Amino acid sequence: MSKSKTQSTSRSYRRVAAAVDAVCAVAADSDATTLDEVVAAVSLERQREIEITSAQLGPGVCGQRRFYPERDIIVLADALPSRDHTLAHELGHIVFDHEGAPAVETTLEVSDDLIAYMLSQRAHAQIVEDGSDDLAEWEAETFAAMLMTRLRVFNNRGAGVSVLRFDEALG
Repeated sequence: MSKSKTQSTSRSYRRVAAAVDAVCAVAADSDATTLDEVVAAVSLERQREIEITSAQLGPGVCGQRRFYPERDIIVLADALPSRDHTLAHELGHIVFDHEGAPAVETTLEVSDDLIAYMLSQRAHAQIVEDGSDDLAEWEAETFAAMLMTRLRVFNNRGAGVSVLRFDEALG
């Protein structure tokens, strides 16, 4: 029996919290207080453009990270219940440098057979067995939740950057 990648690479709240701390430090250095400003600050820090755009995505798909040699693009579905959460989730994929699908593969014309295959139990079972997608999604989702909480807290407590610096000092 093959060993799942999630068994050898376990979920770590500390790893995610450290990533959120690092992103918040970059945000503080750039006086970024909104999520869009945080994304821009991360882009500047990485010296790699992160473009945010919207498009009509497939059923059940809220966002995608598209990787190109010179930049990343975060594509958000046209109608989202929570734009910021989805944006934070996709930023998490970038911060953790999750593999994902190359942009060429995500933009190919989709046939009915491909949709049926992607939704089949066999495809789902392969993802679960592989484990890497599960871990990547967990990390991105946990990152989004933690980052959104931090942003809400410091935006509700007054001047965002000073609160970030105060939180940073407290650890």
